[in-house]
Amino acid sequence: MEFLSQTYVALRGPTGALQTASDTIGRLSDRLQPATLLADRRAAVFALKGLSRDCKQDIGNLALPGLIQVLYNDAEVDPDIGKAVLETLNILCDVEDNQKELGFRHTDMVLVTEQPVHSLFALLGENNFYTRYGSLQLLSTLLHNRRQVVQSYFLTASTGPASVISSLEDKREIVRNEAISMVQLLVSQSADIQKVLAFEGAFEKLFNIIRGEGGVEGGAVAHEALLCVDGLLRFNSSNQSYFRETGLPPLLLSLLLFPPNLPPDASAPQEFALQFWDEQKLKNAKSVIAIIGLLVGSKGYGDSPLFTRCLIELSLASNAPTTLKTQALHLLPANLNFPLPGLIITPYMPVPETNGEEWDRLEAASALDVLVELGLNGEYNGVDSARRSMTGLELRTAAVGVFENFVRKEETKYAIVSAMVGSEGNDPSKLPPTPLLQALTMSPESSTPIDHVLVSSIHFSSLLFSHLLRSSPRCKALAQSIKPQSPQTSAHHPSDGGGHFFVPADGPAPAPAPEPATGAEEDDEDDPQTLIQILAENLSLAFLSKSRTDTSDMESREWERLIVCYLALLSQWLWEDPAAVRDFLNSGGLGILVEPINQVSETDFLISSLCVFLLGILYEYNREPGEITRATINPILNRLGVDTLLGRMSRLREDDRFKNVSPETLVQHYPGSGPQTIVPEGEVWFDWAFVDFWKSNYYTIQRGLSTDPNQLASASGPSAETAMLIASLQDTLRSQSQEIEDLRKQLHQQQQQQKPVANEDEISALKSQVSSLKLALQASDEKQKEMERERKEAEKEQEDLLVLLDEVTAKRKRDKGKMREAGLGAEVSEDEVDEEDGEDGDD
Repeated sequence: MEFLSQTYVALRGPTGALQTASDTIGRLSDRLQPATLLADRRAAVFALKGLSRDCKQDIGNLALPGLIQVLYNDAEVDPDIGKAVLETLNILCDVEDNQKELGFRHTDMVLVTEQPVHSLFALLGENNFYTRYGSLQLLSTLLHNRRQVVQSYFLTASTGPASVISSLEDKREIVRNEAISMVQLLVSQSADIQKVLAFEGAFEKLFNIIRGEGGVEGGAVAHEALLCVDGLLRFNSSNQSYFRETGLPPLLLSLLLFPPNLPPDASAPQEFALQFWDEQKLKNAKSVIAIIGLLVGSKGYGDSPLFTRCLIELSLASNAPTTLKTQALHLLPANLNFPLPGLIITPYMPVPETNGEEWDRLEAASALDVLVELGLNGEYNGVDSARRSMTGLELRTAAVGVFENFVRKEETKYAIVSAMVGSEGNDPSKLPPTPLLQALTMSPESSTPIDHVLVSSIHFSSLLFSHLLRSSPRCKALAQSIKPQSPQTSAHHPSDGGGHFFVPADGPAPAPAPEPATGAEEDDEDDPQTLIQILAENLSLAFLSKSRTDTSDMESREWERLIVCYLALLSQWLWEDPAAVRDFLNSGGLGILVEPINQVSETDFLISSLCVFLLGILYEYNREPGEITRATINPILNRLGVDTLLGRMSRLREDDRFKNVSPETLVQHYPGSGPQTIVPEGEVWFDWAFVDFWKSNYYTIQRGLSTDPNQLASASGPSAETAMLIASLQDTLRSQSQEIEDLRKQLHQQQQQQKPVANEDEISALKSQVSSLKLALQASDEKQKEMERERKEAEKEQEDLLVLLDEVTAKRKRDKGKMREAGLGAEVSEDEVDEEDGEDGDD
């Protein structure tokens, strides 16, 4: 009753006359002065709080300074007035309503000095629920409006770090959750605050919250805490180093049910591989994976192999959602040094018609094989590849990206290509094809409607194979030795069973089909084709099938995608490789390219542009003798028109399928399927490696098309022969380095095996020999120095004698001249006169 009475008196004024809102707020503001009784100030604050939503501007103009004074002086003493003033200030600074500018202005008034922020952090230390909760809310609002100002004031607040950490330990969930949200804003883009809170124990407190909420099985609170951990670590190398020393990183693996102490040769547990997933768990797991990827990508992390294995197992051998697998592959480091061929994993396959509740354990295989199969056929060996979903294609492109990073080293590329060729003495055409080579050489049937699943498999195989050849003359030369089995005998549909290891582990592998018996006459009929010849035939077949009149628009688009993948692969293979150019020309490649250039559409220049680019490569690197030479190609270029060809090639930049490709985006929306579609469909045309290759070499081909056929190639940089020579020298250097290392190891082993006494005797003998050699060398140096000194002295003495001789000769000449002038010429012999005359003549 006393409070109501005081409030009534404050509102009605001394005379009881009606007042406007401004008059009332002005009277209430006067009661906020420190000289007023605490009860009166409390009543005025409560009254202002009731008017704050409707009279926000008037209270800000008249009462805001007084409210700030109450925050300084009374909030810590009286919890009731503290609660009211905190809520009132929060309403005044709020920008969520339609009065954003007013909220920002009030925020600036509160933040004129650092004292309000210091008071708020001091109030966080209070255990009163409303005081702590209101302070957190107001700090969050101020950080949202003027983050950098509040952050600068926090760094000067003596009680700031301790009070923030104590709020994270609050047992009351609503306070703790509000503290997590406030800390996310506080540490954003401030490395200094991140360091301060990390050393105050923020990591330990946040992980206690995460585990208390159930880890990835927890709800939104666990997700917010994980985001807070991410904010403390990202872009802060100091915190990352500190975090590694805390012993907390293994907890990240435990949150995903991956054993932190799993031996390298042990299989991942089924509890990790097969889990139940919902939307919230997926969000939490994505946050954990993001932190793991952050640690894997940082330098100097000794435990990164285990974290890298967790990412690989999750993406290749688990039932995790597709988006989570894609994220895990993307977070693998670009300089991937993990031994993928040596890691044996066990993939799983969903049992049909069980809605993902039952899974088959498949045959164990190396991680590299599973990765290639994922790129070739899609998730679970292409079970859902017919849907053409964006998420499925993004997973496959992520697998291709990991493969590209893995084969960056020349030795790795060469080893994989060598497996396709076989050992020396074996017929390459008799080797069982690898899944990659098998998919690459598949030839779609032109008599039936084309299957986009098959096209995708061929396309992704071309992307994988191009990464093996790009910028590697050795691998290109080796790839020309590949003579695959006939596509008719090796081709298969991706959904028919995929690779060699996709067999349920609980049952035996199917027996291989018997090979048809062939006679010796059939073996000798035709030599096996090279891979370039097979690609040329498939490219020609694709052009013919696309040009059929009964081809629908959808089929035509798939044939175009197949043509694009062949042209992109051949362009990268034939670049700076005259031998491959000769093989392609002998396969009829020139005729295959010229016809599409002549029949270009007025609306679609994609294929024509790529054909011109490949034709330019043929003209540029046609350096080996053969029937088709540069002089043969030059008239064709003139007939087509060089300017016309250059114009068509440049049109590729304008095509959306080309210009929309970026290092992060390879999958594009399929026509008619937008982001709003329930299951968006996508398609892949190019990868960034080819786009970058085309842009880097476009001007070289542009200049090359205009050069005379007898002129040397205009390509900048080393020629293919020079590159091969450099590669050969590099191989020699690597082999010599390996031999030196082996010899060092042998020497070390021998030293370990020798007896200590013998070693001591040998060491003594060597020491004495070294001492004698040092003495001999010293004596030799001294002798040499003495000889050098004598030589210099002799040279100096000789120079002095020559100077003296010159002086004596000159004086003698002068004396004889004076004698002749004095009439004493008779005393000068004729020989001397003649000698002097001769010398004068010589002068």
